[in-house]
Amino acid sequence: MRHAVIQDEPLWIVFKTNMTITLKQELIMNSFKTIDARGVDVHIAYGAGITIQYVTNIIIHGLHIHDCVPTGNAMVQSSPYHFGWRTMADGDGISLFGASHVWIDHNSLANCTDGLINAVIGSTAITISNNYFTNHNEVILLGHSDTYVRDKVMQVTVAYNHFGEGLVQRMLRCRHGNFHVVNNDYIHWEMYAIGGSANPTINSQGNRFVAPDNPNAKEVTKRVISEGMSDWNWRSDGDLMLNGAYFNQSGAGEAASYAKASSLSAQPSSVVDSLTSGAGVLTCRRGRQC
Repeated sequence: MRHAVIQDEPLWIVFKTNMTITLKQELIMNSFKTIDARGVDVHIAYGAGITIQYVTNIIIHGLHIHDCVPTGNAMVQSSPYHFGWRTMADGDGISLFGASHVWIDHNSLANCTDGLINAVIGSTAITISNNYFTNHNEVILLGHSDTYVRDKVMQVTVAYNHFGEGLVQRMLRCRHGNFHVVNNDYIHWEMYAIGGSANPTINSQGNRFVAPDNPNAKEVTKRVISEGMSDWNWRSDGDLMLNGAYFNQSGAGEAASYAKASSLSAQPSSVVDSLTSGAGVLTCRRGRQC
C-alpha cells in the first residue's frame, strides 16, 4: 500500500482480502489517490496513521482506523524519488497538513493516541462524512493554532457521522475557518461536542444532540476566548436537543459568513437516525452494488 500511495499518477487502491496493516511509520500520501476498502475488512491499527501533507484530491473510504501510536525519528518515503526525515508524529488516525479536496467517508475510527482526524496548516475543501467515531478523547481538530491566520481559508463539511460511545470532546474543535456541521448524530460526550476559538463560523443544522446525564455537561458548545478575538458566528438551525442539551448561539449571523459554511441542504433532524444508520465501514460484497 505504501508503494501505491506515493506514486505520481492517479491511482484507485483496492484490497484483495481482509487484513490488518500495522504501519511502522506514517503512510504519507501523494495527490490523486483513492483508498477504497469496500468488500473486505481492512484495519490500520497498532502503528502509525495516514498523513495527507501538501497534496490534493484524496479519498479515504472503508477503513477501520484504531489504536494508532506515535512514530517517527526515521526516514520515510513520500514519493517514488524521495525519502525524508520525519520527526515524531503524534499518533493521529488521519492527519492533514496544507491539504485540499479531501473526502474521508464511511470509515470507523477509535482510540488513537492523539486525534482521530486532525486538519491544520491551511487545509481546506474537506468533507468528513458517514464515519463512526467511538472511544476517544480529542476526536476532530480543525485549525493549527489561534495565531495561525492562514486557517481562515478552511472550509469543512462534517455530515452524516455517528458520534458514539466513549467520546469526550472535540466533535469538532475548530479555529478561524468556516464549518458546516449537518445531520450528524451525537449520542455521547463527556465534556462538550462542538468547540472553537479564534472566531470560527459554525453552521450547525439538523443534528441530533443527546446530552449526558452529567448536569455540568449539557452544553453542546465550548468557546475558548482568545485575546483580541470576540467575533463569533455560531448558529443552531433545526437541531434536535435531547436530555437537556443546549447550544449557545452567538454572533450577528451574517449571511456572507454562513454562505461559506453551507455546503449541502440539511434534512430535518427527525430523520438523523435514518441518515446515519449506515455510518462507518459498509458491509459490502464483491460484484454487488454497495
